[in-house]
Amino acid sequence: MGMSMNAGTSDYLKKYPERRISFFQSSYIVGVSFAAGIGGLLFGYDTGVISGALLYINEEFEYVKKSYLLQEIIVSMALVGAIFGAAIGGYINDVFGRRIATIIADLSFIIGSVIMALAPNPMLIIVGRFLVGLGVGFASITAPLYIAEVSPSEIRGGLVSANCLMITGGQFLSYVINYGLTRVPGTWRWMLGLAATPALIQLVLMIFLPESPRWLYHKNRKEEATTVLSKIYPSPRLEDEIAILEDHLEQESKNKVKVKFSDVFKLKEIRLAFICGAGLQAFQQFVGISVIMYYSPIIIQMAGFKSNESALFLSLVVSALNAAGTILGIYLIDIAGRKKLVIGSLSGVVGALILLSVSCIIIGNGNKRQVFGWLAIAGLGVYILFFAPGMGPVPWTMNSEIYPEEYRGLCAGMSATVNWISSVIMSTSFLSMAEGIGLGQSFLILLGVAVLAIVFVIIYMPETKGLTFEEVADIWNQRAYEKDKNIESIVEKASA
Repeated sequence: MGMSMNAGTSDYLKKYPERRISFFQSSYIVGVSFAAGIGGLLFGYDTGVISGALLYINEEFEYVKKSYLLQEIIVSMALVGAIFGAAIGGYINDVFGRRIATIIADLSFIIGSVIMALAPNPMLIIVGRFLVGLGVGFASITAPLYIAEVSPSEIRGGLVSANCLMITGGQFLSYVINYGLTRVPGTWRWMLGLAATPALIQLVLMIFLPESPRWLYHKNRKEEATTVLSKIYPSPRLEDEIAILEDHLEQESKNKVKVKFSDVFKLKEIRLAFICGAGLQAFQQFVGISVIMYYSPIIIQMAGFKSNESALFLSLVVSALNAAGTILGIYLIDIAGRKKLVIGSLSGVVGALILLSVSCIIIGNGNKRQVFGWLAIAGLGVYILFFAPGMGPVPWTMNSEIYPEEYRGLCAGMSATVNWISSVIMSTSFLSMAEGIGLGQSFLILLGVAVLAIVFVIIYMPETKGLTFEEVADIWNQRAYEKDKNIESIVEKASA
């Protein structure tokens, strides 16, 4: 079988349509993806829950309430932990596998959640937030990699996006729990401590989950890999998928690839892929999603809705829109494609930020009419509705599929680290910036970044819809070396 007819390619599936695997055809794939996706649920819950818990931490600790800086540290310490988790998570994934990385993430979630629930002072809350952040960093890499590597190419985008639904579902769950616990004694302790429950469930499930078949094959554990693959693909596609992995392993053995950190910047094709992946992760944060999700109750209070319960309820509505938008993204990502989806998503974000900027500037200038407060709330809703289907899942999906096997964990970890560093920058600066220059003016800055993001996507991002990992690698090789070949051809013709 020629390279153009590798299993999973569009040509292959056109020739053998009976070998195509639909989204719910395999209960095994769905089950493994769901179990791995609990990491996404934890990721979402722990990033979302702090927005409501912070309101009640402020009430219990007066000196926290008086310091925007201390509030920003409590929020951002989980992101600092996520930076460390993402930075070492790529190495752990490549060396020890996806299962071990997931177990480490679960243990970090459990220990951090218990510490926060029992914390007698804000300093221990910060320690617990750091440990939970480590788990978030591991989960942000491991869950999409794991799901991508057990997924057939024709449904890979949807399944990885389903992990993003787990993230937004976790955020929505955190807002539901936040709102439901508003009158319970020890409100914020329950909010922060409950994250230990799903982590414990996933830890137990990891006993029964298989390792990624691609990782197993890459480590020359072929029998184990074949056993897992046989549960994903029926014969004869099973044999075709194994043939691809065997060809890849032989090629790697011939080339004697030794993965080094410096290769990400030295090898042109890897560098181009990393610029695309890391750029998408950075822009995901710099267009303001962290600000919206972490501080939406505070933003809503700034817009004129002063009570904690009102702010949490309206934040719950915003989070529900986030989950709904992600469901739409799961449907569209393998139909419209990644690139169109992101451009449409960012275009809507630009419109929403215009509405937010104008309404908040008017409120900031002393106009107390509630209609402008409602316009600001509408702007938050429109922002989430457009962000969630595209800029929510696509950066994670792209980073799970654009790197060669031997660099996938390393590059995905580095890109996730970029995401978390960007998130720290946003979460530690926005409240102070809003206090200094005004809320509406702060949204204007995000508007400018969103326009730059559209330009970046148009220039750097390829379309990977329905492509195998090997076909995606060919895109970067062509971009990296086609120009050099054309120059050589011109030189040869000139010399003739």
